[in-house]
Order: sequence, then structure tokens, then C-alpha cells
Amino acid sequence: MNTNTRQFPKIVLSGGPGGGKTVAADLFRRELGELVVVVPESATLLFSGGFPRTDNTDITKATQRAIFHVQKNLEDIQSHCYQDRILICDRGTLDGLAYWPGSDEAFLEEMNTNFEHELNRYDGVVFFESAAVGDISIEGGNPTRIEDLESARRLDKRLQDIWRKHPNFTFVPHEESFINKVVNGLEAIRKIVDKS
Repeated sequence: MNTNTRQFPKIVLSGGPGGGKTVAADLFRRELGELVVVVPESATLLFSGGFPRTDNTDITKATQRAIFHVQKNLEDIQSHCYQDRILICDRGTLDGLAYWPGSDEAFLEEMNTNFEHELNRYDGVVFFESAAVGDISIEGGNPTRIEDLESARRLDKRLQDIWRKHPNFTFVPHEESFINKVVNGLEAIRKIVDKS
């Protein structure tokens, strides 16, 4: 499916668990209405649908392969169907690198891609730092979330290292006020849209 004809930006929201990505995506869509399409987080879709979460390396790899391909295909379908809308992706294809139980090279080879190709899928990245960085609970009512504060901080750092390589990367730091943080994130999204 050719998705290179997009005239509107495709922006990935990433960050550790409990960062505010999903809230920001939903608020941005509500603010701009039909001009925005949100691509949901594929991991949440799959885990909610019965995919197991275990420490078994083979199962984790199979799960990450499924997450990558569902994410990629959801993005491609939405890009094709809504070429005249801003696409906000709740996580992106490279997020799987942080959860993969092996090397980055093995992940990319397994997914039949390369790092630059995946970065180039997106016009911008807005990174929402996890509340875990400030020792604030990330529970938030998501039944698929299993990370404790320490693992959330590790994932946040790993994801930051991955996405920081994007040329249009914006970091939204943790704040005591979640509302202020989300407002800052929305402003970062708007700036990417305005530059596109």
C-alpha cells in the first residue's frame, strides 16, 4: 500500500508508561475534530484481546512481532484512508525495540526493516516522559499495564534513546501538574502540524 502521497503530517506520540500519550492524542482529536485521526496503540489492542504477557523470550518475541505488524498496518491503512487528515499515532513502530528481548539489529532484521526507514515513517515525534520519573503512580486504570515504577523508568529512558534520533523530536518532560504537561504536549503537536 503506497502511503507516500500524504499531504498532512503523521506524528508519533511515544514515551514510557503513564506519560499521557493517549490522553494527549484524544484531546488533540477532540480539539481539531475531523481534521485528526488517531491510530490506537496496537499493544493495548492486542493485550486487551487476549495476547499473553509473560517473561518467556519466545512468546515475547512473537508478541512484539505481532505488535509491530499491527501498528504498521494500522498506520498504513489510516494513511491511505485519511490522506487529508493529521495522523496521530499512539506509539510507533520503533517502540518495540524497547520491549524486544534481544539486540536492536535482531529486532530490525526480524521485522524486515531498518532504523532509518522506520524513523522516516513519521514527520515528527512528541515524547511524553513517564510520570514514573517523578515517582508518581502510573496505574491510571489501564488493565493491560503491568510495569512498576522502576521498569517504567527504564522503558522511558530506552524509548527516549530510540526516538531522540528523529530529526523532528520534541521532549515533553514530566511535571507535577499532569494538566500542564498535557498542554505542553498539545502545543508541541501543534508546532509540528504548523511546520508541515
